[in-house]
Amino acid sequence: MIIGDDRVRVIKNIEKAVAKGDWSAKVEVGDPVLSLDERKNLVNNFWAEQSTFKGKANDKLGHLLFNTLTRILTSDTTFTGLENLNNLPDGGAIITANHFNQIDSLPIKHLANKTHHHMAIAIEDTNLKLPGILSYLMNYVGTIPLIKSPSYIGTEFPKHLHDELAKNNWVLIFPEQEMWWNYRKPRKLQRGAYYFAAQQNVPIVSTFVEIQEKDKLEKDHPNFYQTKYIVHVLPTIYPDVKLSANENSKKMLAQDYQQKVKAFEEAYHRQLDPTFTPWDIAGWRYDYQNSKAKK
Repeated sequence: MIIGDDRVRVIKNIEKAVAKGDWSAKVEVGDPVLSLDERKNLVNNFWAEQSTFKGKANDKLGHLLFNTLTRILTSDTTFTGLENLNNLPDGGAIITANHFNQIDSLPIKHLANKTHHHMAIAIEDTNLKLPGILSYLMNYVGTIPLIKSPSYIGTEFPKHLHDELAKNNWVLIFPEQEMWWNYRKPRKLQRGAYYFAAQQNVPIVSTFVEIQEKDKLEKDHPNFYQTKYIVHVLPTIYPDVKLSANENSKKMLAQDYQQKVKAFEEAYHRQLDPTFTPWDIAGWRYDYQNSKAKK
């Protein structure tokens, strides 16, 4: 989780990852570090609590809080491409988006609410141990924790995913995997979301979130402008019943990445260039920060 001056450290980590071409590198600092056994116990306890009275009560409260935060923090979020959802078939879907902020699920939740869909979120297992309110939200807003172990990914995760999709819900999966704070550009995608979509025979609701700077500075961070979002809803991607899940995953991933790149280029009026520049980090007053550092 990024706090205070850690932002600049994270940006430096992003710059290093870009130089290496490591598009799914972990760049955050201060994230919980757990062993595999600790992560398994954490997730097992998470699922066990969901069926208890306490878990159900917290789930209702968590959803109420999540919807309230969505209304407050994304009140100025706008949407394009909603017509791409006009012919979406009844049933569940996996929704993909770029991963750039601790609260970047909120504009997607806003989209789900706007189009009358319930939404679950696939999260990294260690997110259940984030500090403060983020931990509460990770535990009680309909999340599906993912342990990076073959047995869990192969059996347990698809079962919980199926349960959500069978309720006609959307499930948000970030195919970039790791969060890169306020990074504007689309990154190379990982195949999991598309494999699961093909396996479950559900469409991909493809989105790209544009981050726009406001003319107001952040209250506690004068070297950063406040930001707002435009959610671009892109053409829906369907699995091909004639292809295997593996073949579908590659085809669907390629289409989603192409759509996100096109959305980026049209939104920002520039070609996608993998080279890192300070502009890549939305809201960063790079020149201001450097002038302060030289004094």
